[in-house]
Amino acid sequence: MDLARQLVQDDLAVIALPLFLLAVGVEAAWSQRNHQGLYRLPDTLASLSMLVASGLVEILPRLGAVFVMLYLHDISPLRDVVGRQWWAWMLLFIMDDFSYYWFHRANHAIRLFWAGHVNHHSSEYLNLATALRQGVGERIHKFAFWLWLPLLGFDPAMVLIMISISLFYQFWIHTQAVGRLPRWIEAVFNTPSHHRVHHASNVGYLDRNHGGVLIIWDRLFGTFAPERDEEPVVYGLTHNIGTHNPLRVLLHEYQAIWRDLKRSSRWQDRWRYLLLAPGWSHDGRDERAASVRRQGAAALSRQGAAALREQAVGGYQVSK
Repeated sequence: MDLARQLVQDDLAVIALPLFLLAVGVEAAWSQRNHQGLYRLPDTLASLSMLVASGLVEILPRLGAVFVMLYLHDISPLRDVVGRQWWAWMLLFIMDDFSYYWFHRANHAIRLFWAGHVNHHSSEYLNLATALRQGVGERIHKFAFWLWLPLLGFDPAMVLIMISISLFYQFWIHTQAVGRLPRWIEAVFNTPSHHRVHHASNVGYLDRNHGGVLIIWDRLFGTFAPERDEEPVVYGLTHNIGTHNPLRVLLHEYQAIWRDLKRSSRWQDRWRYLLLAPGWSHDGRDERAASVRRQGAAALSRQGAAALREQAVGGYQVSK
């Protein structure tokens, strides 16, 4: 029990929180001094309320995950091979980031998971306080994506430490104060530029750049999109909630799911509302990001074809 209690305590988060709050204050002061408009007090307070809520909700899932991880590590055939060697930490860093990518991508691809993650995206601002607007409901299923690592011989303490290190890194990429970094960094690491795209509501940017520390998984699995100067990022949701009320920020998507479940008459559709991507509807409307992108691409293709026809007709008339 003492070991489990030690594992549940996130010492890095306790140490980092004062630093995070100080950084928020510095960025807010910089924004005000340079008339950047990056902060609004009600929005920041809503972000801090989500931080508190996520910490409370995580207590029991984290405790349960610790006991499961201890059991899985105990039965792992590799437990006496993988210790805390330097190479084990390097390998774990890659595997942790891989786990985070799929956890984060699933939060955008499965509506029930999205309901627990959406409050992180609900701010119409991007700043360091937005990084503290943690997904609350996602805490319930989060650790399931890391349970395979103790089976490979990594002890639970190592796994939880690496999760905390990744979150520490990700705090700093929630900013507009940093432009693009050198090309080799942008190619390998998740950067402020990449993460601005992730928080965008622009159709071309939706559900892109899910990486934690590394951006290589997005490049590998086809979910990468670069920040483009010709398309400035619009932050927030495709349908913003228009409130800073903490309960509304926390629960609005769960409420929307409930409304959709009630208006569905078939259980197949109810399961689809829970498990398909946000935007699916049984009445024919399809506002999922991939579908909207396809529709936009088709519209552009039709416009391009029409323009070519006009050019061809015009050319024929001139030559005639």
